[in-house]
Amino acid sequence: MQNLSELMRRLVSSQVEFVLVGGFAAVAHGVTLITRDVDICCRFSETNLMRIQNVFADLQPVHPSRPDLPLQLKPEQCSMLENLYLKTDLGAIDCLGEVLGIGNYDEVLKNSVEVELPYGNCRILGIDALIRAKEAMNRNHDKITVMFLKKIKEQQN
Repeated sequence: MQNLSELMRRLVSSQVEFVLVGGFAAVAHGVTLITRDVDICCRFSETNLMRIQNVFADLQPVHPSRPDLPLQLKPEQCSMLENLYLKTDLGAIDCLGEVLGIGNYDEVLKNSVEVELPYGNCRILGIDALIRAKEAMNRNHDKITVMFLKKIKEQQN
């Protein structure tokens, strides 16, 4: 989890426009399941994608399915991307242009909450939206996460 925290610290401190979604967001809400990567929904603008590239430049970012291809975005590529999957020296990060069950970055942002982390404030997908997203994914581990999230929400009420 230490490496995942460093990935997050870098994103926050570099002012990348993103919302934490997925397993790490569930952990931030109190779920105790283990997650192996950081999933974010981010603005897929040239400025933001170049910022992401710069944030991870010293971590040898590569495409997971093509580790022989280092991340070297060109401005003209940015408008064509919908998702960006990276493997770095600190772990994997999935940069998503939209979240199933929620929508694009602006919709995800509307459904997020701000949390204070040791290295700065960060937006994470709110618990209701996270439940909707996990239900829409409909994978076995997402169903387990939904069960935990609903229990946490119940305890909060």
